[in-house]
Amino acid sequence: MKILLAGCGDIAQRIPPNLPEEHHFFGLKRSLTKLAHGITPLAGNIRDDAYLDIVFEEGFDVVVATLTPDNMSEEGYQKAYVDSSAALALAISRAVYKPKLVIWVSSTSVYGQNMGAWVDEDCEATSTSFSGQALRKAEETILAAPLAASCTSVVVRFSGIYGPGRTRMLDQVLAGVGCTNQPEQWSNRIHSEDCAAVIAHLILLNEQDKSLLPIYVATDCQPVTLYEVRHWLAAQLNVSLTAKPTSSRAARRCSNQKLLDSGYKFKFPTYREGYLALIEELKSPQS
Repeated sequence: MKILLAGCGDIAQRIPPNLPEEHHFFGLKRSLTKLAHGITPLAGNIRDDAYLDIVFEEGFDVVVATLTPDNMSEEGYQKAYVDSSAALALAISRAVYKPKLVIWVSSTSVYGQNMGAWVDEDCEATSTSFSGQALRKAEETILAAPLAASCTSVVVRFSGIYGPGRTRMLDQVLAGVGCTNQPEQWSNRIHSEDCAAVIAHLILLNEQDKSLLPIYVATDCQPVTLYEVRHWLAAQLNVSLTAKPTSSRAARRCSNQKLLDSGYKFKFPTYREGYLALIEELKSPQS
């Protein structure tokens, strides 16, 4: 089983340990200096049509796209998502050997603000930001592309990812930065290890000829207010917080019920298990 990891960053490089050894991984990214052991490097740009045609001569069974913008600008999102999804869809359509599964990683930010309401895969993506609209357009390209009759396309919408190297909130709490209790600001999270495991789970389901939904919301089992999670972290770290105003982002609660219905079991079901593991890791002596 050959798997192409397009945009082979942190999440993608965590996937191999979650799959049996008969899976062979190829990592496509512009810089390969930090590519994990066991992933065959393919140095190149996913938007280079000619190069991508050559890459697909390898004959991949699965393609996983975990792309990130070079910067948080409109142009950055256009290139990373809109342009890249179009280039990928074109390359797959032209490939002699078609993959059986394409997984495109997106974000729950496509939902925009919903004032604390619950959202799931059946809810309309209503974000009006340039980032949300670019993400949604890329999703539509992947889901609508006539890749092949035997090819299944799946979009995975991750919520806020945390884990090793993704410690922004933890760092803020350590610095004593709190937030106000009102208005409520909801936060949806998923540990980076669960991100990789979700992708591996979908790959295994496809190998077992299990039907997959076109979209999955991947978030842990407990949406939480920013106030609650910051104060819980402060208690674990024995620090005092000073409330500071924050922007009212992520005003929604994301449901992972369809992912649970598929049989996925979370490594870190809530922020508590995930952050406790992260805190212990940060306390451990560096090798």
